[in-house]
Amino acid sequence: MKILNRLLAGLLATSIAFTSFAQELTLITTEQVAAEDLQKDRALVMETLQRPDVQEKLRELGVSIEDAQARVAALTDQEVSALSQHVETAPAGGTDALGVVLVVFIVLLITDIMGFTSVFPFVKHGSGKAR
Repeated sequence: MKILNRLLAGLLATSIAFTSFAQELTLITTEQVAAEDLQKDRALVMETLQRPDVQEKLRELGVSIEDAQARVAALTDQEVSALSQHVETAPAGGTDALGVVLVVFIVLLITDIMGFTSVFPFVKHGSGKAR
């Protein structure tokens, strides 16, 4: 009986000691993890737009840096995730810059055709005249 009492007392003391550690732990929700990942993805895309080779290619395509940054800021969560995934998986060197620029160009072109933006003067909108 003494052994059982000592064992229970030791178990009780150990559980009380670990209770203070358990109070400091908090659960992280899936939404918090997703929001953190989205912030990282958006930062990665914005950092990529700051690269001189990307900015040069955008200028060659007739897109201002400000328009590209504004459009990236307005992208949906899914678009940002897809774009950042493309940036992360692109090979090192000049090819990734071209890929990012093309993806941004295509996103801008599609949103321009749909009438959400007015970046390219050659895109005809619903009224039949370019903005």
